[in-house]
Amino acid sequence: MKLPVITISREYGSGGRAIGEKVARELNIPFYDNDRIYELAKESGASDVYVRKAERMKATSFLYGLYMNATQQPTKDDLFELQSKVIQKVAAEGPCVIVGRCADYILRDRDDLFSIFIHAPLDFRVERARTAYEVETDNMEAHVKKKDKERANFYNHISDKKWGDANSFHFAMSSVYGIDFSAEVLKHAAEHFLDGQGE
Repeated sequence: MKLPVITISREYGSGGRAIGEKVARELNIPFYDNDRIYELAKESGASDVYVRKAERMKATSFLYGLYMNATQQPTKDDLFELQSKVIQKVAAEGPCVIVGRCADYILRDRDDLFSIFIHAPLDFRVERARTAYEVETDNMEAHVKKKDKERANFYNHISDKKWGDANSFHFAMSSVYGIDFSAEVLKHAAEHFLDGQGE
């Protein structure tokens, strides 16, 4: 059985990372999330502080320009190029699961790419943010929506697609039935994804 390179984009609080990690474990393939990509990018010369701050700044914003001029750091597009190389390298090594980082767009030319978008109702994601992420703010709905907006801004700036548009992915699903069920569905889909290629 030949497995694909699996990329997962997800709404904040949907459990996409946990689902991806479980799928990778069940399929016995490597798992790469934000933290692992950060580590690999740092090994290539980018500082952790820069990586984490730069990704949340829009490349066209005035404050971003001031920040870059003051720190003499590489541009956000330089950072994205570095992360792209890391993602392309791990994908070239074989089947894996990559969560976030616009990996579906970076790897869009691969024939073995299986791109997934995971979403869930807002109330479900708010509750998960409270329980699984242990986040508590005065306005949890606003917090969740802000996180989604950050992801959308980054994705829409980098790619020529729209974040969250199901038509931009091979597979979109709600995680409302839980991590285990969602992971089982995606595992089954991944195992058979390449069987239907070319039909």
